[in-house]
This record gives sequence, structure tokens and C-alpha cells, in this order.
Amino acid sequence: MLVVSKKYEAMIEVMKSKFIAILLPINDEEQFKNILKDIRKEHRKAKHVVYAYRLGQSYKSNDDGEPKGTAGRPLLELLLKKDINNCALIVVRYFGGTKLGAGKLLRTYVASGVAVINCLEGEE
Repeated sequence: MLVVSKKYEAMIEVMKSKFIAILLPINDEEQFKNILKDIRKEHRKAKHVVYAYRLGQSYKSNDDGEPKGTAGRPLLELLLKKDINNCALIVVRYFGGTKLGAGKLLRTYVASGVAVINCLEGEE
């Protein structure tokens, strides 16, 4: 099991869209809601802010307007597969003007999540 003790960030760019992945520890759903609110405020011009979080046996994901199943759920599957708990994985997308299509979008969100999880694994 991996433990998230601080905030990690990673950014990738695909066809001029920027994907900023953020992995951070959370203690409860209320804290997560406040963090998400702050991230949305910080990234006002972002087109989408998708997320997955896991707290013990409870978890949630959200695609924030992206095609169903292309963003939040794949991020949650990463947290479950890597057995990372009590954390949130948020990806902020700045739209670059070109639609990626569902397949490329899904792969890019997963790549963003993997990139930020690699930052955590690099410190273990």
C-alpha cells in the first residue's frame, strides 16, 4: 500500500491541451470538497476538473462534463489498483482547441494519473 503524505503534481500536454494531475492526502469528504473548491478557484480558466478519491472503503469519482467513463472512473481504478487510500487524485484540463476523442481522452487522463503516482512511488 502506498501512503500519500503530501501534495504531488505532474503535468502533461496532448494536442495543446494541458492536463495537471494532483495527488494529495485527505481525511474526510468535507476536506476534499474544500480542496476541490480551492483548486477550481485557482484554475478558473480550466475547462474540466475531474477527480477520484478514496477514503477507507468509500470512494467517488466524477467526469466533470467529459464523456462518461473517460476521466473520473479510470482515475479511481488507478487508486484501487495501486492500493492508495485516504487521498484524492484530481486532474485539471485546460482545453487546447482540439477535441481528443473518447479513446485518446481516456488514455491521457490515465497517463496523467500515472505520472503523478510515479512521483509518489519515486519517493517510496
